[in-house]
Amino acid sequence: MELGMIGLGRMGGNMAQRLLVSGHRVVAYDTNQDAVAGSRSLGADGASTLEELTAQLTPPRPIWLMLPQGQPTEDTMDALAPLLQPADVILDGGNANYKDTLRRAEKLAGMGIDLVDVGTSGGIWGLSEGYTLMVGGKDEVFQRLEPIFQSLAPGPDRGYSHVGPVGAGHFVKMVHNGVEYALMEAYAEGFELMAAKEEFNLDLPRIANTWRHGSVVRSWLLDLVVSALEDDPSLSDLQAYVEDSGEGRWTVQESVDLAVPAPVITLSLLQRFRSRQAQPFGAKLLAALRNQFGGHPVRRSGDGDD
Repeated sequence: MELGMIGLGRMGGNMAQRLLVSGHRVVAYDTNQDAVAGSRSLGADGASTLEELTAQLTPPRPIWLMLPQGQPTEDTMDALAPLLQPADVILDGGNANYKDTLRRAEKLAGMGIDLVDVGTSGGIWGLSEGYTLMVGGKDEVFQRLEPIFQSLAPGPDRGYSHVGPVGAGHFVKMVHNGVEYALMEAYAEGFELMAAKEEFNLDLPRIANTWRHGSVVRSWLLDLVVSALEDDPSLSDLQAYVEDSGEGRWTVQESVDLAVPAPVITLSLLQRFRSRQAQPFGAKLLAALRNQFGGHPVRRSGDGDD
Protein backbone atom coordinates (compact mmCIF):
# COMPACT_ATOMS: atom_id res chain seq x y z
CA MET A 1 0.00 0.00 0.00
CA GLU A 2 0.93 3.65 -0.10
CA LEU A 3 0.32 6.31 2.51
CA GLY A 4 1.45 9.70 3.63
CA MET A 5 3.28 10.11 6.94
CA ILE A 6 3.17 13.53 8.58
CA GLY A 7 5.47 13.92 11.56
CA LEU A 8 8.87 12.25 11.48
CA GLY A 9 9.94 12.53 15.10
CA ARG A 10 11.12 9.69 17.33
CA MET A 11 8.07 7.55 16.62
CA GLY A 12 6.88 8.82 13.24
CA GLY A 13 10.27 8.43 11.62
CA ASN A 14 10.65 4.89 12.92
CA MET A 15 7.14 3.99 11.83
CA ALA A 16 7.85 5.23 8.33
CA GLN A 17 11.01 3.12 8.28
CA ARG A 18 9.15 0.01 9.45
CA LEU A 19 6.55 0.49 6.73
CA LEU A 20 9.24 0.91 4.09
CA VAL A 21 10.95 -2.30 5.18
CA SER A 22 7.59 -4.05 4.75
CA GLY A 23 7.33 -2.85 1.16
CA HIS A 24 4.83 -0.01 1.50
CA ARG A 25 5.29 3.24 -0.37
CA VAL A 26 5.60 6.17 2.05
CA VAL A 27 5.39 9.86 1.18
CA ALA A 28 6.96 11.65 4.14
CA TYR A 29 6.48 15.20 5.36
CA ASP A 30 7.73 17.16 8.35
CA THR A 31 8.29 20.85 8.99
CA ASN A 32 11.89 19.78 9.65
CA GLN A 33 13.17 19.07 6.17
CA ASP A 34 16.26 17.33 7.57
CA ALA A 35 13.88 14.66 8.88
CA VAL A 36 12.32 14.40 5.42
CA ALA A 37 15.79 13.98 3.92
CA GLY A 38 16.47 11.20 6.43
CA SER A 39 13.33 9.36 5.34
CA ARG A 40 14.27 9.85 1.69
CA SER A 41 17.59 8.16 2.37
CA LEU A 42 15.65 5.11 3.61
CA GLY A 43 13.49 4.92 0.50
CA ALA A 44 10.57 7.23 1.18
CA ASP A 45 9.33 9.86 -1.23
CA GLY A 46 9.66 13.24 0.41
CA ALA A 47 7.40 16.27 0.36
CA SER A 48 8.18 19.86 1.26
CA THR A 49 4.53 20.90 1.68
CA LEU A 50 1.19 19.29 2.49
CA GLU A 51 0.07 20.09 -1.05
CA GLU A 52 3.05 18.20 -2.45
CA LEU A 53 2.35 15.24 -0.16
CA THR A 54 -1.29 14.88 -1.20
CA ALA A 55 -0.45 15.29 -4.88
CA GLN A 56 1.92 12.30 -4.73
CA LEU A 57 -0.74 9.91 -3.40
CA THR A 58 -3.46 8.12 -5.35
CA PRO A 59 -7.02 8.46 -4.01
CA PRO A 60 -8.47 7.17 -1.79
CA ARG A 61 -5.49 8.40 0.23
CA PRO A 62 -4.56 7.29 3.75
CA ILE A 63 -2.50 9.92 5.56
CA TRP A 64 -1.05 9.16 8.99
CA LEU A 65 -0.44 11.98 11.46
CA MET A 66 2.16 11.34 14.16
CA LEU A 67 2.20 14.69 15.92
CA PRO A 68 2.03 16.06 19.47
CA GLN A 69 -1.52 16.16 20.82
CA GLY A 70 -3.34 19.44 20.95
CA GLN A 71 -2.72 22.41 18.70
CA PRO A 72 -0.09 20.83 16.40
CA THR A 73 -2.55 18.05 15.47
CA GLU A 74 -5.49 20.47 15.25
CA ASP A 75 -3.67 22.92 12.98
CA THR A 76 -2.35 20.19 10.70
CA MET A 77 -5.76 18.57 10.27
CA ASP A 78 -7.30 21.94 9.49
CA ALA A 79 -4.64 22.61 6.84
CA LEU A 80 -4.80 19.09 5.39
CA ALA A 81 -8.56 18.59 5.13
CA PRO A 82 -9.18 21.08 2.26
CA LEU A 83 -6.55 19.23 0.20
CA LEU A 84 -8.40 15.93 0.49
CA GLN A 85 -11.52 14.49 -1.13
CA PRO A 86 -14.29 12.09 -0.08
CA ALA A 87 -13.10 8.57 0.86
CA ASP A 88 -9.65 9.84 1.86
CA VAL A 89 -8.64 8.85 5.40
CA ILE A 90 -6.71 10.67 8.11
CA LEU A 91 -5.16 8.37 10.71
CA ASP A 92 -4.20 10.02 13.99
CA GLY A 93 -1.58 7.98 15.82
CA GLY A 94 -0.78 10.63 18.43
CA ASN A 95 -1.93 10.76 22.04
CA ALA A 96 -5.06 12.80 21.37
CA ASN A 97 -7.87 13.16 23.88
CA TYR A 98 -10.67 10.96 22.57
CA LYS A 99 -13.14 13.85 23.02
CA ASP A 100 -11.08 15.92 20.58
CA THR A 101 -11.07 12.93 18.23
CA LEU A 102 -14.86 12.70 18.29
CA ARG A 103 -15.14 16.42 17.51
CA ARG A 104 -12.62 16.23 14.69
CA ALA A 105 -14.25 13.14 13.22
CA GLU A 106 -17.62 14.88 13.05
CA LYS A 107 -16.09 17.86 11.29
CA LEU A 108 -14.24 15.69 8.76
CA ALA A 109 -17.31 13.52 8.15
CA GLY A 110 -19.08 16.61 6.82
CA MET A 111 -16.42 16.69 4.10
CA GLY A 112 -16.69 12.97 3.38
CA ILE A 113 -13.31 12.27 5.00
CA ASP A 114 -12.89 9.42 7.48
CA LEU A 115 -10.89 9.80 10.67
CA VAL A 116 -9.27 6.70 12.16
CA ASP A 117 -7.78 7.07 15.63
CA VAL A 118 -4.89 4.72 16.33
CA GLY A 119 -3.77 4.46 19.93
CA THR A 120 -0.09 3.64 19.48
CA SER A 121 2.27 2.14 22.04
CA GLY A 122 5.86 1.10 21.58
CA GLY A 123 7.95 4.23 21.93
CA ILE A 124 11.50 4.19 20.67
CA TRP A 125 11.50 0.37 20.64
CA GLY A 126 8.73 0.14 18.07
CA LEU A 127 11.04 0.04 15.07
CA SER A 128 12.58 -3.27 16.13
CA GLU A 129 9.79 -4.75 18.29
CA GLY A 130 6.68 -3.43 16.56
CA TYR A 131 3.91 -1.17 17.81
CA THR A 132 0.76 -2.08 19.72
CA LEU A 133 -2.12 -0.50 17.83
CA MET A 134 -5.62 0.17 19.19
CA VAL A 135 -7.70 1.24 16.20
CA GLY A 136 -10.98 3.15 16.26
CA GLY A 137 -13.09 3.84 13.18
CA LYS A 138 -15.38 2.30 10.61
CA ASP A 139 -15.00 -1.44 10.15
CA GLU A 140 -14.73 -1.24 6.34
CA VAL A 141 -11.99 1.41 6.59
CA PHE A 142 -10.08 -0.68 9.14
CA GLN A 143 -10.22 -3.71 6.85
CA ARG A 144 -9.00 -1.70 3.86
CA LEU A 145 -6.05 -0.33 5.82
CA GLU A 146 -5.26 -3.51 7.74
CA PRO A 147 -2.02 -4.24 5.81
CA ILE A 148 -0.61 -1.03 7.27
CA PHE A 149 -1.48 -2.08 10.82
CA GLN A 150 -0.08 -5.57 10.24
CA SER A 151 3.25 -4.12 9.15
CA LEU A 152 3.53 -1.77 12.12
CA ALA A 153 2.41 -4.33 14.72
CA PRO A 154 4.75 -6.90 16.32
CA GLY A 155 3.30 -9.48 13.92
CA PRO A 156 0.65 -9.74 11.20
CA ASP A 157 -1.60 -11.71 13.56
CA ARG A 158 -1.01 -9.97 16.89
CA GLY A 159 -0.50 -6.65 18.63
CA TYR A 160 -3.25 -4.73 16.84
CA SER A 161 -7.04 -4.76 16.84
CA HIS A 162 -10.11 -2.81 15.81
CA VAL A 163 -11.39 -1.82 19.25
CA GLY A 164 -14.52 0.09 18.25
CA PRO A 165 -15.90 3.16 16.47
CA VAL A 166 -13.99 6.39 16.01
CA GLY A 167 -12.76 7.66 19.37
CA ALA A 168 -12.43 4.19 20.85
CA GLY A 169 -8.78 3.86 19.82
CA HIS A 170 -7.68 6.93 21.71
CA PHE A 171 -9.93 6.07 24.65
CA VAL A 172 -8.38 2.60 25.02
CA LYS A 173 -4.87 4.08 24.66
CA MET A 174 -5.72 6.59 27.40
CA VAL A 175 -6.66 3.78 29.78
CA HIS A 176 -3.56 1.84 28.67
CA ASN A 177 -1.38 4.75 29.75
CA GLY A 178 -3.19 5.03 33.08
CA VAL A 179 -2.44 1.36 33.74
CA GLU A 180 1.17 2.01 32.72
CA TYR A 181 1.43 4.79 35.32
CA ALA A 182 0.26 2.41 38.03
CA LEU A 183 2.62 -0.40 37.03
CA MET A 184 5.59 1.95 36.94
CA GLU A 185 4.70 3.32 40.38
CA ALA A 186 4.48 -0.19 41.84
CA TYR A 187 7.93 -1.10 40.55
CA ALA A 188 9.33 2.22 41.80
CA GLU A 189 7.96 1.71 45.31
CA GLY A 190 9.15 -1.88 45.55
CA PHE A 191 12.69 -1.13 44.49
CA GLU A 192 12.87 1.94 46.73
CA LEU A 193 11.88 -0.26 49.66
CA MET A 194 14.65 -2.74 48.85
CA ALA A 195 17.19 0.04 48.38
CA ALA A 196 16.32 1.35 51.85
CA LYS A 197 17.12 -2.00 53.51
CA GLU A 198 20.80 -1.12 53.67
CA GLU A 199 21.89 -3.91 56.02
CA PHE A 200 21.09 -6.51 53.36
CA ASN A 201 23.12 -4.70 50.70
CA LEU A 202 20.69 -5.95 48.07
CA ASP A 203 21.87 -6.20 44.47
CA LEU A 204 18.93 -4.51 42.77
CA PRO A 205 19.93 -5.19 39.15
CA ARG A 206 20.37 -8.89 39.96
CA ILE A 207 17.02 -9.04 41.77
CA ALA A 208 15.26 -7.31 38.89
CA ASN A 209 16.83 -9.72 36.44
CA THR A 210 15.77 -12.69 38.60
CA TRP A 211 12.17 -11.48 38.60
CA ARG A 212 12.17 -11.44 34.80
CA HIS A 213 12.09 -15.25 34.62
CA GLY A 214 9.01 -17.12 35.84
CA SER A 215 7.80 -14.44 38.24
CA VAL A 216 4.20 -13.24 38.10
CA VAL A 217 5.51 -9.64 38.03
CA ARG A 218 7.66 -10.13 34.93
CA SER A 219 6.97 -7.67 32.12
CA TRP A 220 8.62 -5.49 29.50
CA LEU A 221 8.62 -2.67 32.05
CA LEU A 222 10.64 -4.92 34.35
CA ASP A 223 13.07 -5.54 31.47
CA LEU A 224 13.50 -1.77 31.31
CA VAL A 225 14.05 -1.64 35.09
CA VAL A 226 16.94 -4.05 34.60
CA SER A 227 18.36 -1.89 31.82
CA ALA A 228 18.14 1.29 33.91
CA LEU A 229 19.68 -0.26 37.04
CA GLU A 230 22.49 -1.96 35.16
CA ASP A 231 23.41 1.40 33.63
CA ASP A 232 23.32 3.20 37.01
CA PRO A 233 22.47 1.01 40.06
CA SER A 234 21.99 4.01 42.37
CA LEU A 235 20.35 6.19 39.68
CA SER A 236 22.65 8.92 40.92
CA ASP A 237 22.68 10.59 37.51
CA LEU A 238 18.93 11.29 37.60
CA GLN A 239 16.68 13.75 39.40
CA ALA A 240 13.51 12.53 41.09
CA TYR A 241 11.34 14.57 38.74
CA VAL A 242 8.68 12.73 36.73
CA GLU A 243 6.65 14.35 33.95
CA ASP A 244 3.28 13.14 32.73
CA SER A 245 2.01 13.14 29.15
CA GLY A 246 -1.55 14.09 30.08
CA GLU A 247 -3.16 10.73 29.44
CA GLY A 248 -3.00 9.75 33.11
CA ARG A 249 -4.92 12.93 33.96
CA TRP A 250 -7.55 12.13 31.34
CA THR A 251 -7.89 8.59 32.70
CA VAL A 252 -8.45 9.85 36.24
CA GLN A 253 -10.95 12.44 35.03
CA GLU A 254 -12.82 9.75 33.11
CA SER A 255 -12.99 7.61 36.25
CA VAL A 256 -14.61 10.55 38.03
CA ASP A 257 -17.04 11.21 35.17
CA LEU A 258 -18.08 7.54 35.04
CA ALA A 259 -18.01 7.10 38.85
CA VAL A 260 -15.66 4.14 38.42
CA PRO A 261 -13.03 4.08 41.20
CA ALA A 262 -9.44 3.97 39.99
CA PRO A 263 -7.48 4.60 43.21
CA VAL A 264 -4.16 3.07 42.18
CA ILE A 265 -4.01 4.91 38.86
CA THR A 266 -5.04 8.13 40.62
CA LEU A 267 -2.36 7.82 43.29
CA SER A 268 0.31 7.03 40.70
CA LEU A 269 -0.56 10.27 38.92
CA LEU A 270 -0.45 12.25 42.17
CA GLN A 271 2.97 10.76 42.95
CA ARG A 272 4.25 12.25 39.71
CA PHE A 273 2.98 15.64 40.77
CA ARG A 274 4.70 15.26 44.15
CA SER A 275 8.00 14.33 42.48
CA ARG A 276 8.20 17.82 40.98
CA GLN A 277 7.89 19.67 44.27
CA ALA A 278 10.81 20.72 46.43
CA GLN A 279 9.70 21.36 50.02
CA PRO A 280 5.96 21.09 49.21
CA PHE A 281 3.66 23.43 51.14
CA GLY A 282 1.39 20.58 52.23
CA ALA A 283 4.22 18.77 53.99
CA LYS A 284 5.22 22.00 55.72
CA LEU A 285 1.66 22.44 56.95
CA LEU A 286 1.64 18.90 58.33
CA ALA A 287 4.78 19.71 60.31
CA ALA A 288 3.26 22.98 61.53
CA LEU A 289 0.07 21.26 62.71
CA ARG A 290 1.97 18.63 64.71
CA ASN A 291 3.88 21.43 66.37
CA GLN A 292 0.69 23.43 67.07
CA PHE A 293 -1.36 20.69 68.71
CA GLY A 294 1.33 18.58 70.31
CA GLY A 295 4.41 20.70 70.59
CA HIS A 296 6.28 18.26 68.42
CA PRO A 297 9.67 19.52 67.21
CA VAL A 298 9.98 20.90 63.69
CA ARG A 299 12.94 21.58 61.44
CA ARG A 300 13.27 25.28 60.62
CA SER A 301 14.55 26.70 57.36
CA GLY A 302 18.32 26.87 57.66
CA ASP A 303 18.58 24.02 60.20
CA GLY A 304 21.70 22.04 59.43
CA ASP A 305 23.05 24.69 57.02
CA ASP A 306 26.65 25.75 57.34
